[in-house]
Amino acid sequence: MPKEGNSAAGYITEYTSALFWEFLYSLWIYFRRGFQVIQGCNPPDNIFLVALTFKIFGVKYIFDHHDANPELYLSKYNKKGVVYHAQIWLERLTYRFSDVVIATNATYRSLAITRGGLNPEDVFVVRNGPECDTFKPVPPNAACKHGKRYLIGYVGTMSIQEGLDILVDVAGYIRDLGRNDIHFTCVGGGPGLAGLRDMVATRQLDDMVTFTGRVSDAELLEILSTADVCVNPDKPCDMNDISTMIKIMEYMALGKPIVQFDLKEGRFSAQDASLYADNQNQVPDFAAKILWLLENPAERARMGRIGRERVLGSLAWEHSVPNLLAAYERCYSKFDSAPKLRMAVEQYGDKAEGTQEELR
Repeated sequence: MPKEGNSAAGYITEYTSALFWEFLYSLWIYFRRGFQVIQGCNPPDNIFLVALTFKIFGVKYIFDHHDANPELYLSKYNKKGVVYHAQIWLERLTYRFSDVVIATNATYRSLAITRGGLNPEDVFVVRNGPECDTFKPVPPNAACKHGKRYLIGYVGTMSIQEGLDILVDVAGYIRDLGRNDIHFTCVGGGPGLAGLRDMVATRQLDDMVTFTGRVSDAELLEILSTADVCVNPDKPCDMNDISTMIKIMEYMALGKPIVQFDLKEGRFSAQDASLYADNQNQVPDFAAKILWLLENPAERARMGRIGRERVLGSLAWEHSVPNLLAAYERCYSKFDSAPKLRMAVEQYGDKAEGTQEELR
């Protein structure tokens, strides 16, 4: 694969290469072993092109909808030109050639029905969620705090719509208030990582903000388990308002209080496990919410308990397994003769209690 794109030319090169290899490997697997279903997870919305060839042979396509691409484009470039309308066209074609759609939340399900024209019976909500057997708190490590009293944690992709430039501004605002007892650690990679590190250096925030890049799962869990507060600075925009971010459920699974902006799906996920900063008075209010939580440890503990209980009760991955199985059963029902396929789904369904890794 070429380097991850962050420009028009970069995206064209990256996606063309990805599409070529996806098709080549799919072709190799099909003639070597065969398959009945392709599940394509966006972005981008061109992956249906891989499935089109195999649909000639009766293969079904499940569209795994994780990002609303027209809104994603607007969040990055804030303009409606030829490329934006191309995103709408690709999304429409993706829906057109999908036999079943699985959506990460009810808002995305509504998009598939209204914008995509799909039969509601063909659209299933399969939420993102951590596996609580493996994604669970570990003992905190004081070294993760870089000699400071408090640690603010973040995990996610480093790109423009994630609002990490806002988080850097928040760190600078807190420093200017005279606070030097707080460290921000942001875990993850992406096309915006180099620019964010440059921003930290330019603002002389190196002693207060660390961008680690990609790290091991063990190191990620150690950092977030040590954090006093976890943040989701996704900037207020249509894309982030309707999207479900798995980091929210990961923070909650670890029993961490959250600060984020007041966005529809973020509020649905976190509810009382989060404080919600004002979408207009962004930097001062986000900083104020962080500082208030740091000064109120009992409230942090209460919100952490609420979040963990909500994940265990309804948002962990295990709660999405039945809907995923139902989506596949719906897909298999569309074959002219599918008793063996339905039997396979039933066999997997019998295992849903204890072997989710095999199931996935």
